[in-house]
Amino acid sequence: MKEYTSASKYNNTRGCVVTIGTFDGVHIGHKAILKKLVESAEQKDLDSVLLTFFPHPRMVLQGDKQLRLLNTISEKRELIEKESVDHFVVHPFTKEFSRLTAVEYVRDILVNQLNAKKIIIGYDHRFGRNRTSNIQDLREYGDTYGFEVEEISAQELDEVAVSSTKIRNALHIGDIATANRYLGYPYMLNGTVIHGKGIGKSFKYPTANLHVGAHYKLIPPKGVYLIRTKFLDQNVYGLTSIGTNPTVGGTDLTIETHYLDFEKDLYGQSLRIEFITHIRDEETFDTTQELIAAIGDDEKFARNFLKTYDPTAI
Repeated sequence: MKEYTSASKYNNTRGCVVTIGTFDGVHIGHKAILKKLVESAEQKDLDSVLLTFFPHPRMVLQGDKQLRLLNTISEKRELIEKESVDHFVVHPFTKEFSRLTAVEYVRDILVNQLNAKKIIIGYDHRFGRNRTSNIQDLREYGDTYGFEVEEISAQELDEVAVSSTKIRNALHIGDIATANRYLGYPYMLNGTVIHGKGIGKSFKYPTANLHVGAHYKLIPPKGVYLIRTKFLDQNVYGLTSIGTNPTVGGTDLTIETHYLDFEKDLYGQSLRIEFITHIRDEETFDTTQELIAAIGDDEKFARNFLKTYDPTAI
């Protein structure tokens, strides 16, 4: 799959089938739409293209700094590539772009730059300045510019919307199992291992402190989780604590992972943690001895859980 940072950088004289949307999470509902996209492109002997926009329109038009997304762009790219899409176009969403009229958007972006021969889109899709145009308008533009429009059914779109809502709601309360079921894969965080305060090491529970660079990435709530990371194609399991370390006077939010039966210097490395289940909420203990005992209980829980855990289940 090829990736483009603007529709203007996509150059295809062959023509393509395009679907348009945020596709945040690339969950099981999205995958059904992407399957339809790929199959349609194959039938017509055209390329398949997913057109998305970044930053999210709410970030640009409403200045929404609280918006959190399920995927970073790189995560989304990886997930979409697994669905056999040919081209992934991430077009910059700016205030100037939002002011394009419907005809300018269709003519300049979809037709002239992407060379779309078919567009697969939801019945409720809105586009153009102030989002005033709809799928019927798109069909009329199709008659003018020579592309076909296929409508994604209301039922399919409802399934996508319900899935997205349930995933976010589940993650906000630490319900990892529900989120993973709707995603079709374990929820993940990607980042770089940075130096922490060495508190875990002093407790004989050394941790890798993960820095997630994407400020808009949804972080599960404070608590302790069972996670896994792949090292050289081997699953390594661990305990991830998300929180401020209140027992030892911490104030900054950290994401720290203690790996079970695995010791390696990870400073400076890129790391992915995949969430398997929530163990407990963050707690404040009266003494560090109580904290250490709780971590020991977390480890026992994790090891017992893994005895019956099927890593191929998600």
